[in-house]
Amino acid sequence: MTTTILDTPALETGTLRTDGGASASFETMRHAMVASQLRTNAVSDQRVVAAMARVPREEFLPADVRALAYRDTAIPLGGGRYANLPMATGRLLTEAYLTATDRVLLIGAATGYTAAVLAEIVGSVVAVESDPALLAVAHAALAGIGNVDLVEAPMHDGHAASAPYDVLIVDGAIETVPDALIAQVRSGGRVVTGIAERGLTRLASGRKTDGGFALAAFVDVECVGLPGFDAPKPFKF
Repeated sequence: MTTTILDTPALETGTLRTDGGASASFETMRHAMVASQLRTNAVSDQRVVAAMARVPREEFLPADVRALAYRDTAIPLGGGRYANLPMATGRLLTEAYLTATDRVLLIGAATGYTAAVLAEIVGSVVAVESDPALLAVAHAALAGIGNVDLVEAPMHDGHAASAPYDVLIVDGAIETVPDALIAQVRSGGRVVTGIAERGLTRLASGRKTDGGFALAAFVDVECVGLPGFDAPKPFKF
C-alpha cells in the first residue's frame, strides 16, 4: 500500500480552536478529567498533565459523541474503532519519559488527539493511521500544528522513511509489537504500548538496546484494541 504523508502548515503549538458557547462547559469537564482520571491514576508527568489539560479533546471526536469527550470510557469513532481512555493514554505518555527533542512514532493516530497532546511536549511526531475516515478528521483537527506529520499506511508497518525514532508509542492494545516497528526505533529508544492477552489488556514499556528488546507490563487497565496486530497462531496438527 502506498504511504501518504499529510503535512499540516506550521503554526505555534497550543493554538487549537475553541468554539465559543460550548467551550466553557468542555473546559470544566476537561479539568475534571485531569483531577479525577489523571492525577489519581499515576499520570505523574506534569508536562503530560498540562498538555491534556490544554488540548480540547472534543474537537477530535465525531459530533454525535463529543459530549462523551471527558468520560472515563472508550468512545466509538466508527468502523469498529474507539478513542482510547484518557487515563490509558496518559499513563503511556508518562511511561515514555518524553523530552523536548524527541522524535516520536505514534501508531494508532485515530482522529489525532494523542498526536496533538504529544505536539505540546516533544520535537516532532509521525502519526500513522490506516483508516482514511479517521485520518480525515485528524487532518482537520490538527490543522495549524506544524510538528505533526500524518501518515496513511498499515499501522503495523510504521513509517520507516522517517526512522530512526527516539520513542515508539502504540496508543491501543495489540497482541504483539511487530519487528518492523522495533527496527524503526534507535538503540536506546523507548517503547510504550497496550498489550492484549487472553482477554485482558495491560500497558507495557521497554527500551531497545543493541542486544535486543523486551517489554515489561506496568499496569492492568482497560485499553482499546487496534486492528492488524494479531500474534501468529501456533500450528495445530
